[in-house]
Amino acid sequence: MTGNAAGSLAGRSVDVIGGGIGGLSAAAFLADAGADVTVLEKQPRLGGAANLLETDGFRFDTGPSWYLMPDVFERFFDQFDRVPEEYYTLQKLDPQYRVFFRDSEPVPGAGTPYDEDVDAPCDWVTVTPDRNQIKRIFAAYEAGGGEAFEEYLAEAEHTYDVGMEHFVYEDRSRFRDLLDRDVVAAGPGLTMLGSMQGHVENYFDNPKLQQLLQYTLVFLGGSPHNTPALYNLMSHVDYNMGVYYPEGGMYSLVEGLAELGEELGVTYRTDVEVTDIQETITGLALQTTAGRRRADRVVANAPPAHVERELLSPGKRDHDLDHWDDQTYAPSALLWYFGVEGDVGPLEHHSLVFPDDWDPHFASIFEEPGWPDDPAYYLSVPSITDDGVAPEDHHAVVVLIPIAAGLEDSDERRQEYRDWVLDDLATNIGVDLRDRIVTAASMCVDDFTERLHYPEGTALGLAHTLFQTGPMRPSHRAKQVDGLYYVGGFTSPGIGVPMTIISGEHAAEAVIEDERERGIKARFLG
Repeated sequence: MTGNAAGSLAGRSVDVIGGGIGGLSAAAFLADAGADVTVLEKQPRLGGAANLLETDGFRFDTGPSWYLMPDVFERFFDQFDRVPEEYYTLQKLDPQYRVFFRDSEPVPGAGTPYDEDVDAPCDWVTVTPDRNQIKRIFAAYEAGGGEAFEEYLAEAEHTYDVGMEHFVYEDRSRFRDLLDRDVVAAGPGLTMLGSMQGHVENYFDNPKLQQLLQYTLVFLGGSPHNTPALYNLMSHVDYNMGVYYPEGGMYSLVEGLAELGEELGVTYRTDVEVTDIQETITGLALQTTAGRRRADRVVANAPPAHVERELLSPGKRDHDLDHWDDQTYAPSALLWYFGVEGDVGPLEHHSLVFPDDWDPHFASIFEEPGWPDDPAYYLSVPSITDDGVAPEDHHAVVVLIPIAAGLEDSDERRQEYRDWVLDDLATNIGVDLRDRIVTAASMCVDDFTERLHYPEGTALGLAHTLFQTGPMRPSHRAKQVDGLYYVGGFTSPGIGVPMTIISGEHAAEAVIEDERERGIKARFLG
């Protein structure tokens, strides 16, 4: 955290609405600055979207399952003179993930050395931490692909280094922040405008290689056609930094953040929902299901749309309610959590299944919302790495199909796509789970709406379109309510676990800065 924040909030109370990763991050920074911090979480367990399902001996992460950008977590814990290993055990995945291309002719040698013994009906590649192996994949699909991959990756690394230093770690949530001399100097060196699709096409013609460089856009809630080329940085995250796994799953990160907060003095109250926020002459008053509370300042780890629609009076909202209907939301998702007896064939810890042409699927999410006919989908099988998340001789399998936010959700629709994906796995991937599922659960649009108050049932937040990036995302500071702040994937720097960790730092910095100004004014007037 920039500046000397130690003790700057001594004697001040801050309530954090929501115990998601952004809220837990903000709570740690605020407590470290001396505030009396209480996290109010409506669910029985902390974590928000990054939650946990335990059933019949299986342990499923219900939300994020990729541990990327390890430098962000190291930096976070370092600010408290700690390291991640004090709270959870990390393993670097090798292979990192496997990609299956349905209805395709195999490319000989594309996936060596790890794919030689895998018998799958469709074309596939396995991505490892070995840069030379990745180059062989790109070279196998396209003449000159290996050299083009190196050039693409060099630009992605530059974008990442400059972007993180000047646009992510530094809070640029206001337009005036972009006038900083460092930003002005760094900006021309970045590929910021244009779409990711156009940017990748400058390097590669083969659609499979384009998919390998763009699949991470799903983590940002966008498509190749509406995500700015700036996010080519995700290829550096993928191919240079690697993919990790915290033992016990991503919920181990949530438990680590909560443990850190306890050490710093944070109080956690679960099963407490905030139903109203009012501005008073002595701070903010919160009405909750456990009674009325007062706090000097409040940080909402809840969507601004929910806060303005449900918790604030009309005169205290920053936007008309119609404003939130006009935003571009990241996809929702249909998730199935399967406890499976026996092996899972060619699946890896992380697997992705793509059709030859994924544009119709993206169109069904962003252009003409509807349930997809031929979807791409993702599978997580953490039990391949961690035998503690499933009983012996069983696997924990999570299937995620991205879908448009706001779609009509029903048990019949969930069952239809359960049957479709299980049939596709058997037919095209070579693993038949249909008669070996011993436990199953699902999440979809209605769950994200009801459990998390996510508008239109998005699973992630606001998409990273050009007009919803940087200062065009919701501010950390509410404009009409003094002392109210926002944190999480709906504000800057954006979607994803690392970004929400950083968002917590930014929100805390805003609180500290405003408290400092309040103190200066009080001394001046006194």
